[in-house]
Amino acid sequence: MRLFNLLSWETVWIFTLLTGAAHASLGDRLPDFRNCVAICKETNCNETPTSIPLHRRILLWDCPSECDYNCQHIVTAKRLSRDPPFLEPITQFHGKWPFYRFMGMQEPFSVLFSLFNYLAHSWGVSQLREKIPASYPLRKYYMLFGYFGLASWVASMVFHTRDFGVTEKLDYFAAGASVLYGMYFTVVRVCRLDRKEDRMRQSLLRLWTVTCILLYTLHVAYLTLWRWDYTYNMAANVAVGCVQNLLWSGFSFVKYRRVGRVWAMWPGLIVAWILLAMSFELLDFPPWGGMIDAHSLWHLGTVGPTIWWYNFLLKDAQEDLAFTRLKR
Repeated sequence: MRLFNLLSWETVWIFTLLTGAAHASLGDRLPDFRNCVAICKETNCNETPTSIPLHRRILLWDCPSECDYNCQHIVTAKRLSRDPPFLEPITQFHGKWPFYRFMGMQEPFSVLFSLFNYLAHSWGVSQLREKIPASYPLRKYYMLFGYFGLASWVASMVFHTRDFGVTEKLDYFAAGASVLYGMYFTVVRVCRLDRKEDRMRQSLLRLWTVTCILLYTLHVAYLTLWRWDYTYNMAANVAVGCVQNLLWSGFSFVKYRRVGRVWAMWPGLIVAWILLAMSFELLDFPPWGGMIDAHSLWHLGTVGPTIWWYNFLLKDAQEDLAFTRLKR
């Protein structure tokens, strides 16, 4: 029943996410916004453009992007001040809410909370390195999980600092690699494909490795060479995440029945926490104070489960090592 409940919540999440992805930004099409940007560029972006502070120039803010940013807030303030107010006075521009930047960062709290996730993975990697012996066959897979996590959150920080085509692709591809590797090492752990003494499992490990590399290559090739498809990208990542979550939930149930320890149930609880944090993405709303939005809160909501997850990996490895020693 527990697994079916998780599956139903994940189905609702996929449906809502994909249907919500179809909405375009209204702000881009507002005549007030377009006129504001055109006048700003004509006035300020001539042969001697208005000076831009160094810290913003380092982050590649130029005169046209300054006009775009300022006009977003001019138009938003104008819509908020009208009497009677619009039903939805704050609208998105270029697929994003009109955030107030900080030190040139477009979405400062998403950057900050991505940093928290990076630090959580950094702590986890250090714990794995210190507390799991190098001889443990699953250690390298757990360490790689941490490195993929570190890379994905660096890409997230870069993207939320400045949203360009290249930083967006870097963020999406890094996140996709992290999600797919999560499923890769989940199958390795659950099915114990790491056992070198078992030839059949080693053959399956090679096949599984090639399959995942091929899937990721095709995923990137499709998005890069064929079509940059947001709906497909989200569907692919959510589908992989659902499979991974179901595998860990089933594993935690079997593990708990075998060892009878509360920590064996942690994967299922972590999955539930992640699904709860995902609800922030479903309840999208204009940023509080112009800086904290649902997406940034989703990033904040994954910090705790990440720390908890590394604690589970440590407990699982230690129990596995102890069980192996007893068998000998």
